Amino acid sequence: MLDFSCSTSITGKRWQEKACDDRLAFALSQRLDEPEIVGRLLASRNITLEEAPDFLTPSLKNLLVDPSHLHDLNNAVQRIIQAIEKKEKICIFGDYDVDGATSTALLYRYFKQIDLHVDFYIPDRLQEGYGPNILAIEKLRQSGVHLIITVDCGTTSHAPLKAAENMGLDVIVIDHHIGEPKLPPATAIVNPNRLDQESSCQTLAAVGVSFLLLIALNRTLRQQGYFKSFPEPNLLQFLDLVALGTVCDVMPLQKLNRAFVTQGLKVMAQRQNLGLKTLMDTAGLQEAPSAYHLGFMLGPRINAGGRVGKSTHGVTLLTTDDPALAQKIAQELEVFNRERQAIEAEVLKEARFQAEIEANQNSILIVGSAQWHPGVIGIVAGRLKDHYHRPTLVISFDENDIGKGSGRSIPGIDLGSLIQAARQRNLILAGGGHSMAAGFTIEKSKLEPFKSFLNERIQAFKIDMTPYLTIDGYLSLDSATPELLHKLERLAPYGQGNPTPRFVFSNIRILHAEIVGNSHIKCHLGTLEGSRLQAIAFKSYETTLGPALLNHSGRFFHILGTLKLDSWLGQNRVQLSIEDAFFASEASRQANLL
Repeated sequence: MLDFSCSTSITGKRWQEKACDDRLAFALSQRLDEPEIVGRLLASRNITLEEAPDFLTPSLKNLLVDPSHLHDLNNAVQRIIQAIEKKEKICIFGDYDVDGATSTALLYRYFKQIDLHVDFYIPDRLQEGYGPNILAIEKLRQSGVHLIITVDCGTTSHAPLKAAENMGLDVIVIDHHIGEPKLPPATAIVNPNRLDQESSCQTLAAVGVSFLLLIALNRTLRQQGYFKSFPEPNLLQFLDLVALGTVCDVMPLQKLNRAFVTQGLKVMAQRQNLGLKTLMDTAGLQEAPSAYHLGFMLGPRINAGGRVGKSTHGVTLLTTDDPALAQKIAQELEVFNRERQAIEAEVLKEARFQAEIEANQNSILIVGSAQWHPGVIGIVAGRLKDHYHRPTLVISFDENDIGKGSGRSIPGIDLGSLIQAARQRNLILAGGGHSMAAGFTIEKSKLEPFKSFLNERIQAFKIDMTPYLTIDGYLSLDSATPELLHKLERLAPYGQGNPTPRFVFSNIRILHAEIVGNSHIKCHLGTLEGSRLQAIAFKSYETTLGPALLNHSGRFFHILGTLKLDSWLGQNRVQLSIEDAFFASEASRQANLL
C-alpha cells in the first residue's frame, strides 16, 4: 500500500487514509450481514455497533427527540395557540437563504393546512441585510401584525427585538445560530445553540428546529381537540422542505439530520410540492433526487433569488399552489442562477489574486473589494476555503466603507464563535453564525485589527493548514462495478459529516483525454492488463490537474476520486469523478506488480 502523506499531489494536496479499526470493521460486517467494504466505511466514520443500525436505516421513530427539551419551546407553542384563538395576525420573518426559505415555507404551509392565514417577510439582502431590522418591524406593526416568528435569524438581533417590544409586538425566535450570554428580549427563543441549552440537536438547521416546533404545536392542538372539525396535518409531508434546508445549510448528515434527509428525499421523489416539482422539471432533474441534487441543483436556484434576484422568490415558489406562478418563478430563478454564476466567476477570479498573498502570510484568508457583489461572497468564500484549506472571509464594501462579510470554515475551527468573540471586542458592527459558516458587518478601518485578532486565535489552535483529501480505500479498475455502487449506496445520503467515499486507483494510464464543456476533462483510464474505466475531472482545465491529464505522455498515475453510476440510455456504467492525482514513480509501479 502506498503512502501519500509525506508529499503533495498534482493539485498541491496531501492524501490521508482514514483510520479504521479492523476489528470493528469486521464486527460491523458480520453483525449487520453487510459486505466487508461497508463495514470498513462505517468503522472509518467512527460508527459503533450500537449506532450502525440507525445509521444505515435512519428513522424518525428511533432518532426523533422530544421537542419540549428545548428552552422556551413550550412558551412558543402557547403563544402561537393564543394567537390562533384570538385570531391575531402572524408574520413569519425568514432569512433569504435556502434554510430561511424552507423554514418559512414549512411554517406557512402548516398554518395554511390548519386554516390559519399568515404572512411572511423576507428581507432584501442588499437593502436590509441579514435578520430582523427596525424599519421592517415597524412596517409589520403598521400592517396589523401581533406576533412575529423569526426563522433562521433573530438570536443576536438585540436592537430590532427591543424595538418590537417597545412597539407592543411579541416575537418568537426559531434559530440555530450560536447565541451570546445575553439574549435579546423575546417571548421565546428556541435555539439548540443557546449558551444555556444542553441539547443533542445542536447540528440541526433552522428548518429542523422549525419542524420540532411543529411537532410540539401539532401535539398540543391535538390534545386540545383542535382537529375535530378538519383533518390533522400529516407532518411527514413537509420533510422534503426539511431535507432541502438541512443539506443546503451544510449541516452534518448524522443522527436526526440523517433521518430528516433520508425520509425527506423519499417525500421529494413523490413530487407533491408543486414548487419543488416545477423547479426540478426546470432544472432537468428527472431521476429520484439525492442529497447531491439538493445541494448543487435545487439549492443554488432557490438561493439565486436572494443573491441577485428577488428575495421572496424562494418562499413564494415553495408555498404556491398556482402552476402558472410556479412556472414563472422557476424560470426566473433559472435566469437569476445563470446571472449569479457569471458574477461569481468574476469575483472568484479577482479574489484568488488576493488569496494567493494572504495564504502565504495568514492562518485565515480575508479578502475584500468595493466592486464585489455581496450576493455571491458566501459562495466565493466556500470556493477559496476548499482550495486553500483555510477558514476564509470574503467582504463586499459599500461607498461608505462598510463591509458585508461572509465566511466559511474548516473542521476544527469554530468560525461562528470567533465572529461572536470579535463582535464582543467591538471589532465588527454585527455578526453571527455557526461553526462552519458566519456572516458579519465591519468598518473598513477595523479590518487590520480584526484580521490580527482572528489570526492570533486561529494560530492558537495549531491546526495543520495543508490542504488534504481523505482516502476511504484502494480499488482496482475491475472492482469499480455497478454491484459495488449498490453496496456503497447503503451509506447514503452523502454530504457534510458523511462524504461520498473516495478511492485510490494505482498505476493507471490515461488512454485518452479531451476537453468537454467549458473546463471539464473527460478521460478513458486503463491498465496494462486491459481493465478500462470512464472518468471525468470536473472544472479542472484551468487547474494544475487538467493539463496533467491532457498532457499525460503515456505516464502512469495514482488517481483519487469518487464513483457514480451513469445510466445513460438505459445502460448502467460506472464513472469515476477524478478529484486529484499523483504521478506514479517507477518504484511504485514495480511494487504494484510484485
